[in-house]
Amino acid sequence: MRPINRRTFLHQGLGTAAAIVASPHAFGGAASPARFIPEPCAPSAWRKHGVVLEPTEDWEGGHIQNFTCPAEPLGGDRWRFWYSACGKNYLVAYAEGAAGGPFKKFPARCTPGDAADGPFTIGHLPDRWNPVQVVHILLRNGRHRIYFWVHGPGIVRYLAAESDDGKRYTVIDPLRPVLYHPSDRAAHGVASLDGLMIHKNPSPNRPAEEPLAVPRLISNDATNIYQLPDGTFEMYSVALLSVPRSDPAYMAHDNAPGLLRVIDRYTSADGLHFEDRKRVIQRDNLDSVDQQFYYLAATHTPKGQVGMLGHYRCQAQTMDLEWCFSPDGSTWHRPRRSAWLARGDEKQPDSYGIYGSSFLVQRDRQWHLFYTGVNSAHNNKHSHGPPRTVIMHATTRSIWA
Repeated sequence: MRPINRRTFLHQGLGTAAAIVASPHAFGGAASPARFIPEPCAPSAWRKHGVVLEPTEDWEGGHIQNFTCPAEPLGGDRWRFWYSACGKNYLVAYAEGAAGGPFKKFPARCTPGDAADGPFTIGHLPDRWNPVQVVHILLRNGRHRIYFWVHGPGIVRYLAAESDDGKRYTVIDPLRPVLYHPSDRAAHGVASLDGLMIHKNPSPNRPAEEPLAVPRLISNDATNIYQLPDGTFEMYSVALLSVPRSDPAYMAHDNAPGLLRVIDRYTSADGLHFEDRKRVIQRDNLDSVDQQFYYLAATHTPKGQVGMLGHYRCQAQTMDLEWCFSPDGSTWHRPRRSAWLARGDEKQPDSYGIYGSSFLVQRDRQWHLFYTGVNSAHNNKHSHGPPRTVIMHATTRSIWA
């Protein structure tokens, strides 16, 4: 059976309906006292600088994205962008250069055996397991770790790999991932915490030594993960709730017509085993019926966490970047509920959607956002010209009002 992925999501029956209306207090509604919530800068404070990275190599397949991936400042005015090729096959990579100038690209060389020599290699990754949405963390112990989703035959799961030198990475355990997508072979016959089960029967292709998925670790893709100052980890990922055709939230033209996307926060001591999971953002009675939440990326500041929330309007198939705020990562406030960075007009590559990177970067007295711009609907049924996915750049002097 073909795995469900970002292109073809749901063709099977869904689980039971799940409630989606939550109290504003529990999920960041307007009922929280506004005087305790810092205000963001206005959307007009952002200055767009256009496309900084576009697909130029055959292995990129004509489409790239830095969705959930970090941008890291290097010496001088240079940057390292972690990103994904998302054309014919997924592949993770990084590019180095100055914003506005040429970039040198380094695709991952993936092998099922030990990591090979090279500027970016990943070992112990089984054949035909294609990585996407890479997150890089320089751990507090000095080692490097990357996380990424992999798509393969019967495989949709979130893996971790580590490196001593930041070049040669080894997957920690491909059979015991950090997260599972509900279409992964190990999740067949296992219901998520929200009762979603896409495949009712166990997969005959799951190796005997591979355990079944743990319900609390069944998630959608679109995952951001961070190491906190105390050395522990937090992770934001998307849970899936199902609704029947009779529910007003059922959107027949979406690529997942009976599923609703909400945000959960996980915590872990080591970043590999996540025991605690909590729902932090979902639609409430102040949102439109077609409102869903595609991702949450957090920028840690002295005031608290500034969130870039994937504001997905399912009816229009558009993706905006919504500002939100949390003092602790658990309670999130959404005072604006609208786009923090405006999409472009029909001639611009970000006319249909803006997908945020892993976090904002403060550098040279400005805040930098590198994001994926798309000019096509989320379900790929409409676009403003030939479909494009590119990496774009915007800056603001302050993220606060």
